[in-house]
Amino acid sequence: MFLFGPFTWLILLIFLATLLIQGWLQSTYAAYSRVANRRGLTGAAAARALLDAEGLTGVRVEAIPGTLTDHYDPTQKVLRLSEPNYASASIAAVAVAAHETGHAIQDARRYPWLVVRHQILPAAQIGSNLGPWLFIIGLMIGALGLAKLGLYLFAAAALFQLVTLPVELDASRRALQKLRQLALLDPDELPGARRVLTAAAFTYIAALAMSIAYLLQYAAILGGARRD
Repeated sequence: MFLFGPFTWLILLIFLATLLIQGWLQSTYAAYSRVANRRGLTGAAAARALLDAEGLTGVRVEAIPGTLTDHYDPTQKVLRLSEPNYASASIAAVAVAAHETGHAIQDARRYPWLVVRHQILPAAQIGSNLGPWLFIIGLMIGALGLAKLGLYLFAAAALFQLVTLPVELDASRRALQKLRQLALLDPDELPGARRVLTAAAFTYIAALAMSIAYLLQYAAILGGARRD
């Protein structure tokens, strides 16, 4: 939720950078979605091969509607791939499937940052949805304690973004490592997969930067209201 303050310029700058990063991701993903991998592996087949190699035979692989809606559900032990990635035998599909498999491996190995992320998720969801509203309402009615509570709740959402970054980077690292070890992609195909995952990683960096910028904005506005 946008408020004018001393960090408005930073928020606008990050917003523009986010648009560029999203465009970069979309173009990179589209480019490698048109390049078939030589083994003819679909995203679903690649995910299954990677999971089985890790002994995660109980994790199901399912298709879901949408584009880039891919995710791993740790509560149900299901790896869900967007329909294009599930059925496509492209380099991009295999890269995305391998990344989500990385999350399944993290879950099975109790990767510390993933554990922390799961623990703070409820607070982050509340903070993301409720924090800005409490902050604004508190300022409007002069209840600075309420505004402070909103700031703290939003800080939980920013913390979630901070913890998410190493989780996503590690999942991509594991993805590329496993693709190389199992030779699911040829050596000259791996750079394409890396480009797709790198572009995706920058979206998480942008999300973290935006959360921090808003947190600074809210803190500066609250500080100014207290002095007044």
